[in-house]
Amino acid sequence: MSLFVPYDPADVPALIAAHPLAWVVSNGAAGFAATPLPLLAELDEDGRIAALFGHCGRANPQVAALMADPRATILFQGPQGYISPRLVSNPTWGPTWNYAAVRFDVEIAFVPDETRDAVIRLGAALEGTAPDAWSIERMGDRVEGMLTHIIAFRARVLSQDARFKLGQDEAPGTFDEIISGLDDQALATAMTRATRG
Repeated sequence: MSLFVPYDPADVPALIAAHPLAWVVSNGAAGFAATPLPLLAELDEDGRIAALFGHCGRANPQVAALMADPRATILFQGPQGYISPRLVSNPTWGPTWNYAAVRFDVEIAFVPDETRDAVIRLGAALEGTAPDAWSIERMGDRVEGMLTHIIAFRARVLSQDARFKLGQDEAPGTFDEIISGLDDQALATAMTRATRG
């Protein structure tokens, strides 16, 4: 088993919640296409990701391509960054790049009847519960016009490959030096969680 698997299965949904912008990549008759879209994870009863839910512009050529061939790859990138040898006292230690990333192979189904719900759910996830959080009602009469230009989709997960390369292979002293010298707090937190739980 690889050292670079998530410490906890809940780490993958947490990565998506914290970094929801994904690349949706497809390969249709016109060749490869990729669109960056924020997505929500839908979990099964065991807490695993069963599907990814979102919406995109109907005018996006990738919509027609995915209707013809629904297979796609979805890529999420979490905390990541360069780890310089300047952080380490061992003169023979070389530089590396640490990261948390997840690749899903999916089958996409467009669900136009859920488009309003997609906008509402994504807005709620991104806005949180602050008293002044945005809601779709604030758009007033503009909502219906906007909804005609977008379409919701659900990407059913066929397979998942999560790679959390976050210092699990470092000697304890070297790891501690990296953490103490790292300016990127999000990456330091991810590294600490990946190695110590």
